[in-house]
Amino acid sequence: MTGLLVRRAEPVDFPAVARLTVAAYEADGQLKGEHGYGAVLADVSTRAASGEVLVAADESTGAVLGSVTFVLPGTPFAELSGPGEAEFRMLAVDPAAQGRGVGGALARACVDRATELGCTAVVICVRAGMAVSAHRLYERLGFVRAPEKDWSPLAGVDLLGLRLELPRG
Repeated sequence: MTGLLVRRAEPVDFPAVARLTVAAYEADGQLKGEHGYGAVLADVSTRAASGEVLVAADESTGAVLGSVTFVLPGTPFAELSGPGEAEFRMLAVDPAAQGRGVGGALARACVDRATELGCTAVVICVRAGMAVSAHRLYERLGFVRAPEKDWSPLAGVDLLGLRLELPRG
């Protein structure tokens, strides 16, 4: 999508990233009954210290419209990734900016980053029952179900594993 710039988040972006991430998760109903996950989502500086927080900003205004956290296996925010795999988490688009291609731009940036680092695959998890549009986005990018990556961090929170094989060499 034109008009978007995907870049690494800077500390000045962290308050906007925290606000929009919590707002996006709340809008999707993903924070109901979650024990402290909103605080984890809002702690952008900790995520940035152990992974790469990327933002999609409006090129004309500079406003941060979405963000994602890209991590490698063995790092504090990695949940699914194994050797050679990259992972992204906490993909969030400001509810006011949804439908502008922000989520797709952020997901593609993570796939590009994984390719650049020589990873063999990208893995992610999505909440069972998550918006159909999110599932369609990942399908369009080539992610396929990886049931061996399914897991549940809390009773009643079922996460489905998805995987995208990356071209070798």
